[in-house]
Amino acid sequence: MYIGELAARTDTPARLLRYYETQGLLVSGRDTNGYRTFTETSVCVVDTIRCLLAAGVPTRLIRMLLPRIDPDLPILDTPLTEEIRAELEDYRDRLRERQLLMSASLTAIEGYLEHTCPSGDRTRENLTVTRPD
Repeated sequence: MYIGELAARTDTPARLLRYYETQGLLVSGRDTNGYRTFTETSVCVVDTIRCLLAAGVPTRLIRMLLPRIDPDLPILDTPLTEEIRAELEDYRDRLRERQLLMSASLTAIEGYLEHTCPSGDRTRENLTVTRPD
């Protein structure tokens, strides 16, 4: 099938399919006219890529996971090598650090708003900045 059919069947823009290919996530062949061709398996591969991306897994880790995924089994049943497990754990730990930083930032902003906005009135119209003369 050509890229347009794969795009339609997976509800994925052709631009993203080309990106997946440049990232080494998706493999295409070439027709005699030079157009990209994909196999029926490509539909499952694209669905898997999108599922992993939606879960927040970066493409470099997806590239490691894809060869291990059995299309007949749920993704969660994919066995992991020690290398992949270590990479996923490291990524998870970095996400947790970012989550803690975001939480601290939200707490600081909420504290500022509580301190500067009378009676909890935090609408945009009521947030005014006064400059000293």
